[in-house]
Amino acid sequence: MISFPWPFTFGEWLAFGAGWTTVLFGLVLFFAPTWSLRLIGVPVGQVLPAAMANCRGFFAGPFLGSGLCSVLLAQPLLYMALGFAYAFAVFGTIISLLSDRSAGLRSFIALAIEAILCALLFAYSFGFVA
Repeated sequence: MISFPWPFTFGEWLAFGAGWTTVLFGLVLFFAPTWSLRLIGVPVGQVLPAAMANCRGFFAGPFLGSGLCSVLLAQPLLYMALGFAYAFAVFGTIISLLSDRSAGLRSFIALAIEAILCALLFAYSFGFVA
């Protein structure tokens, strides 16, 4: 039988919170894809039903799956994998800011959220915070 550990140390709580934030992002994408697309600036009137299916499946699925696995199993390597996912999201956002001229408020807010979650996950998984 699998037991689901509860965080005890401050570092575990940081990673646990970042994992649940990831799950929250996945739930919002899953249950409110129209609102999610509108939030990032996609004109929703032009979105096909197949795009909504992709928003729920392809975009929400990894957020929900990786977030729930990292939170429920509470292993440092899972938190590290989630941290690397956010690190590459930060890298992609920076590349987009530099090459696509997408330097708007939404891009900087997304960059800040991704960087904070990445830092929280890496702080615990690399042992900077016990």
